[in-house]
Amino acid sequence: MDAERTLLVPVSSDKGLCGGINSTVVKYSKVVAGLSGAQVPLLTIIGEKARGQLSKAYAETLTGAIVDLSKVPLTFATASLVSDTILNQGAGKHQIVYNRFQSVISFKPTVATVYSSGEYEKAAESGMNNFDAYELEGPERSEFLLDLSEFNMGVVVYNALLENSTSELGSRMQSMENSTKNAKDMLGKLTLLYNRTRQASITTELIEIISGASALEG
Repeated sequence: MDAERTLLVPVSSDKGLCGGINSTVVKYSKVVAGLSGAQVPLLTIIGEKARGQLSKAYAETLTGAIVDLSKVPLTFATASLVSDTILNQGAGKHQIVYNRFQSVISFKPTVATVYSSGEYEKAAESGMNNFDAYELEGPERSEFLLDLSEFNMGVVVYNALLENSTSELGSRMQSMENSTKNAKDMLGKLTLLYNRTRQASITTELIEIISGASALEG
């Protein structure tokens, strides 16, 4: 489905020292934005790190940023509040860019697409989907699609936040492990250099003492 306006939602962390997950999200977001054609998509950023890298480049289309999510419990209620903020922008198409957890040392950049209820309504009217083929009890089609699209957005955002948070923790653990290893290697090299320097100084002093004693004997 083609929507009149697209909203791009990069998901990043609020803190650094977690490898390249944030720079990867930023790179993929720029690629997705470039594929949108002449019309630059709107931008709602999740996380302080992506805001710092994208806010200047997309200042004209930036609609807001959601930060400090690490300070609140990562629950479906939190994701629902974030979803409401995203849906309130009025875009027909939403593209959420986040890192999907693969392993402690691997994560996969992913783009999830969610449409608004209006776009699903248009698709149902034009026959692009078989929504009217099902018999459903409850509200009218427009209200029903609105509920489904809002719930769908909440689920997708919740999954994106969980996946990205897990990738962040894994990447942070790997970064800290690499930093610890590098620090130990540096400590070993500096200790070896210190011992060699100290041994050379002791050897020089011994040579001077021996040379002085030999000169007195002579």
